[in-house]
Amino acid sequence: MKALTPRLRSIPSRHALSQQAHHVPHLPVAAIGAASCTSNSRSRPFSVLNRPPPNYPGHVPLTRIERAALAVGSGVASLLDPYRHDMIAALGETTASPYFVQRLRRAMLASATGRRILRARPRLSSATLDLPYLRTLGPRTVGGTYAAWLDREGVSPDTRDAVRYVDDAECAYVMQRYREAHDFYHALTGLPVVREGEVALKAFEFANTLLPMTGLALLALTTMKSAERQRFWTIYGPWAVRNGLRSEEVINVYWEEEMETDVEELRARLGIERPPDLREIRKREREERRRVKEAAAKQAVAS
Repeated sequence: MKALTPRLRSIPSRHALSQQAHHVPHLPVAAIGAASCTSNSRSRPFSVLNRPPPNYPGHVPLTRIERAALAVGSGVASLLDPYRHDMIAALGETTASPYFVQRLRRAMLASATGRRILRARPRLSSATLDLPYLRTLGPRTVGGTYAAWLDREGVSPDTRDAVRYVDDAECAYVMQRYREAHDFYHALTGLPVVREGEVALKAFEFANTLLPMTGLALLALTTMKSAERQRFWTIYGPWAVRNGLRSEEVINVYWEEEMETDVEELRARLGIERPPDLREIRKREREERRRVKEAAAKQAVAS
């Protein structure tokens, strides 16, 4: 824990830099739209019976009571069933808005690449990503690594829900970009979609983005097996904190432009080290348990 202390103390100063950068004059057009991620629909009394119109397609304005209730309900549902992606999405939006997603937006405004992303607002899906082409790229490229990870895990880039509960349109896009880029974080780190891998990646994301949902996801540790919890505290938890704090803001990666980049080069540029292969560790443990069980069965028969 002593080794982690300096890094933990560095959080305020690190994110203060992105806040200061936000006030630099002559921001690009995409950055001028709104000074902060606050709703522009509060000019009249807001209640369940007097709900303002949506700020973008699919937007659902919520009162504070509705937002709090949805945050609590979706949090409980997500803990009970970590595969309820709709509940995880709702939890992420209701806890991120307005303060934490605004910090993430400021981090994008502080980066030239982030500002380009905000201006263009690209989307990451099978409609925009040429997956057949990515599969032809070398295994050491970002695109090849991403496509191989999708195939290995049986995952599609089209499973991300649309943002609905973030009031500001630009902040809604920031949240959508984070959500759609999540599988690239998986591919970059090699972490699988099993619960243990998701918790490790969420810990990394929390240290890097400060989104509350990613921190709340660590409650899933209580539902994991003893060996998995031990592995998190000794291997993947320290890795997540160390890499999440020291790496660049991953929200500012323009993935569409990095497909042919060497994946090790991108990891080095971002300051991310790949953790031990979790699937390989779990495979070895299963084989060892099977070997012990077979040896015990043979011994029982012999006796």
